[in-house]
Amino acid sequence: MGVALIAWGRFIIDGQRVTVPAPSTDPGKPWLWDFIAGQAASLRQAGFTAIQIPPAGKAQGGAGRGCDGYGVFDPRDLGSKPQQGSTPTRYGTAEQLRRMVGCCHAVGLDVYLDMVLHQLIGENGGPGVFRYLGADGETLNGRGAMHPGCFRGDTGNQDPVPPFRPEDAVPAPGDDFPFGREKVYQNCQPPRFTTEDALDYGDWLFRSTGADGMRFDDAKGTWAPFVGEFMRSRAMASRFAYAEYFDGNPGALQEWAMGAAISSRALVEDFTLHWALQAACESGNPRGLAQAGYIAHNPFLACTFVDNPDTDTSPGEQIVASKLLAYAYLLTAEGYPFVYGKDYFGGDVWDGAYGLKPWIDNLVWIHETLAAGGTVTRWLDDSVIVRERTGGAGLLSALNFDTWNARTLTCQTGFGAECELHDYTGRHGDIHTAADGTATFTIPANAYRSGQSYLCFSRSGQGSAPALLRRATTQSFFGADDLDIPALRNASLAVGRVYGDAGRPVRVELRLGAGWAAGASVVLEIDGPDGMALGSQLIRHGEAAPALAVRPHGTGWCTIRAAGVGLAGAVPFIATVTYEAPQRLEKV
Repeated sequence: MGVALIAWGRFIIDGQRVTVPAPSTDPGKPWLWDFIAGQAASLRQAGFTAIQIPPAGKAQGGAGRGCDGYGVFDPRDLGSKPQQGSTPTRYGTAEQLRRMVGCCHAVGLDVYLDMVLHQLIGENGGPGVFRYLGADGETLNGRGAMHPGCFRGDTGNQDPVPPFRPEDAVPAPGDDFPFGREKVYQNCQPPRFTTEDALDYGDWLFRSTGADGMRFDDAKGTWAPFVGEFMRSRAMASRFAYAEYFDGNPGALQEWAMGAAISSRALVEDFTLHWALQAACESGNPRGLAQAGYIAHNPFLACTFVDNPDTDTSPGEQIVASKLLAYAYLLTAEGYPFVYGKDYFGGDVWDGAYGLKPWIDNLVWIHETLAAGGTVTRWLDDSVIVRERTGGAGLLSALNFDTWNARTLTCQTGFGAECELHDYTGRHGDIHTAADGTATFTIPANAYRSGQSYLCFSRSGQGSAPALLRRATTQSFFGADDLDIPALRNASLAVGRVYGDAGRPVRVELRLGAGWAAGASVVLEIDGPDGMALGSQLIRHGEAAPALAVRPHGTGWCTIRAAGVGLAGAVPFIATVTYEAPQRLEKV
């Protein structure tokens, strides 16, 4: 299934939760979208296949250090409107977001968006009233405005005060805590107002960014029929999906993921495995890892993780000691593993990050090259667990939680007799199985609880470095006065920019909406990074127009422009651009 990176982190500074640094508060630091774009090739070469990014919309506080994106104000503002004290979000601008997606695609990485549809924060027109800027950056005519009938009004046993609404029939009402203004979908007034807005937003977001999948935030507090409808609608229907269902009971995860509303449309974060890994790392006893996690019930729907931005900054929830043993388990197990960026990167990237990259890179390679098929536990006692993956070339992983003693043991394997096995962690010399297929090896002690006490054996001569498989990116620019790009008029309009690679094709298709009438025409143009026109096209009403295709001479921003002639008024449009971004950014 690949390996994904949660490509951001959350930190505690002066007792407050803050997100990754940004130029808005940390001069000299890059925007997150630019940092990821610059890291894309290295991540893919390490073996990662996807990245999970934080919420992309404008949050309360704009580009402030505490604005991690979950306190959503205007979800359609990706860093293009002067709202909440800044035009960029905490992570950058809409252009930088699109470029980051393009650079990830150029090396073969998928990008997953974080969908926060549970709440809004920052009401600006009275209780439960949200108004947004439109394309002119001045008028509060922006799409997605909300009113009190869109939100839950009850807290605890208190009845809602009209026009606020009752809580939806969410999966776990007792765990559904209002965070800002909590949206309702089942009980919205007028009916389906929030649902239709969410479907329009999701379709716009995925087509605008070209992203490949989604994490659905707080599924436990969201009406499941809406979640299922959202994931099966419009552009979302073809995207990968997984959900945060914060529960340590694998039965609860299975009930949600396999219930009628979701019916296996989405994977689910395996909190059950997280707690089992935490217990093993803290106690030094791996017995609880036998058949642990939702992966033991349904590995094909389990997104596994060691820590994430929530658990890592919540006292009592994070894994502190022996964390590399947790990653050794995670990246040799079944399921779809997610590596936390704060664990991966070092303090030279983010102050307070843990710097486990060298060991995680090795384990990611092991996962992608050797970990396949079902799992058999070959040894389990109070300090050691040995498991074998039975598909492909085979993988025998041995973890020792004992902080004092190395362990030498002999266990059965499925490799057969007299098979040479290589330890792909580099900690142990080559071994040969005996005539009965058993293997004998010594696992180092977990000294200082560093977690570097694991071995990963497979047949010798396996694997190679992942290739950077280039692919194009398709992103749409929506022109409408209530979005962030104005509708087309009888004047030249800068539609938007994409970051193209030298000599690679850039292709634009323009679709015009209501108001496009007989006698009107549009001139479509693409300018290269040097500002010179690469190509233009006259589009007349009633005539079929092929896509405009060019190849920029250099790498950089290519600008799409359009000018109306003879238009009776504002004409909404969609300009769909397919291009190839560079595999490496020389500068950001």
